[in-house]
Amino acid sequence: MTSSLRLAINGASGRMGHELLQRVRVDHRFELARAVVAPGSEHDGAPLPGTSLHYAHDWREAPALDVVVDFSGPDGLAAALDCCLERGVALVTGTTGLDAALTQRLAMAATRIPLLRAANFSLGVAVLSRLLREASAALRDWDLEIVEAHHGRKEDAPSGTALALGEVAAAARGTTLERDAVYAREGRTGARRHGEIGFSVVRGGDIVGEHQALLIGQGERVELGHRATDRSIFARGALEAAHWLAGKSPGAYDLDMMLAERSAR
Repeated sequence: MTSSLRLAINGASGRMGHELLQRVRVDHRFELARAVVAPGSEHDGAPLPGTSLHYAHDWREAPALDVVVDFSGPDGLAAALDCCLERGVALVTGTTGLDAALTQRLAMAATRIPLLRAANFSLGVAVLSRLLREASAALRDWDLEIVEAHHGRKEDAPSGTALALGEVAAAARGTTLERDAVYAREGRTGARRHGEIGFSVVRGGDIVGEHQALLIGQGERVELGHRATDRSIFARGALEAAHWLAGKSPGAYDLDMMLAERSAR
């Protein structure tokens, strides 16, 4: 596409929304067409600096759009999804903490619109996921531990990214986290069970995000890891995904598909 894509940001007043607004202003592939915040937000109706737009709390009177990037919450995602389905607009979402009903709605929506979901929009983490898939399958009998670290304000544990990495590894080994994940070890728990996928969590300070997968064999181990030092990497990855997704046929997409298409060129 040669003309700018008309982009809407859902969750525009959050940390990721702020990063997206900063980057989209200097990314000439896009034209910012809508910035949506939660109803009752202090930003609701306020002018959007550097533009002729105002923050909005809903999708009524939204202009024509090519793609929506969502980092809001389950309610905000549901509202954005309604808009995208009604208008046939591509949707990129990094919202987590979804219940089964909304997850199912997203799966159904992918039959009508192009939809890309990711727990983490770092392109480096996407590559880490690919490497872990290959390593977990090749070293199927080795022990696997996933360690993640984030800032002290993060509320969920393990992180969505750590769980996504665990799911990738489990699938590569023909199992599931429901069967083999161990989220805590305390006291006398006995010997490590063969096939376990262990998770460890660190919280403190201003850590943006660190993830490490340890594949541990007899006398050797493989360490695969990623360290984020700047939150803007997630906004950059989300915009790369939005540019790639716009104009695609309806379907469920992920960052691995985007990377595979690029590497095949």
